Amino acid sequence: MKDFAGKVAVITGGAGGIGKALAEELLAVGAKVVIADVQRELVEASTAELQERGEVIGVVTDVSDPDSLHSLADRTWDAFGGCHLLFNNAGVGAPAAKPWESTPNDWRWVLNVNVIGVANGVQAFVPRMIEAGEEGVVVNTSSPNGGLSHRPTAAVYAASKAAVSSFTETLQNQFIADELKLRAAVFYPSGGLLRTGMWEAEKLRPSEFTRERPRESQPMTVATLEAMAEKGGYELPWQDLNELARVVLDGIRNEQFVIMIGRENVGTALHERADHLGAGECPPYGDGGMLG
Repeated sequence: MKDFAGKVAVITGGAGGIGKALAEELLAVGAKVVIADVQRELVEASTAELQERGEVIGVVTDVSDPDSLHSLADRTWDAFGGCHLLFNNAGVGAPAAKPWESTPNDWRWVLNVNVIGVANGVQAFVPRMIEAGEEGVVVNTSSPNGGLSHRPTAAVYAASKAAVSSFTETLQNQFIADELKLRAAVFYPSGGLLRTGMWEAEKLRPSEFTRERPRESQPMTVATLEAMAEKGGYELPWQDLNELARVVLDGIRNEQFVIMIGRENVGTALHERADHLGAGECPPYGDGGMLG
């Protein structure tokens, strides 16, 4: 897909962070955008802000609920008559912990959003996209942490994002095997620290998934990080989210399956991982430059 003008894009987790940046950049190139997010006030605010830039609607959506995704698809077809770009971007993260210190509800909540949410998006939209017979792309947001490397203290999150990467690979190969006009891509947010809602994802945690015991560390927020940097006299390497969104759009135009900043630099680290696995060894943790 080379030209986004007139195309319809649906973005889950679209009311803030990377999702909103994607919405802004898509509107700038003439796409019609559906912002889907679980946060009603943020959906309303972001939609109102972006309406001057082009055709955009907002739909309150819980990606963990299949019915909510089917309702989102209904709203999309009612408003714009189809979908050409599906960004399964919504995600959350559990508190940092050793693998055996994560709780059952950490797993239930994160997998419900990060993995089942992506599957729900595909199941709600892809059959309709196939039926329409037009070219389209499904972009699933993974993470270098899990998709490429695996941080021990983020076992739940890493496992969820590894699943997203694996699922996207199967999706792409099925599209090709069925000779469809659809393609899939996996997006690894990258380039530096990211100002997204992930830092405060706990506030979105449903009561039924309340953590069974208090977290042992204080949550790290953007404000906390910036205060630490100011006190230490150094500057944080924040990645511009709109630049990152433009990287995603360029990746789609260039038919890339893996979309990220610095992709050309991860080969060495991945070869080292493969060598360990080929020798029957567990790869030691080290991002090899992949996480930023």
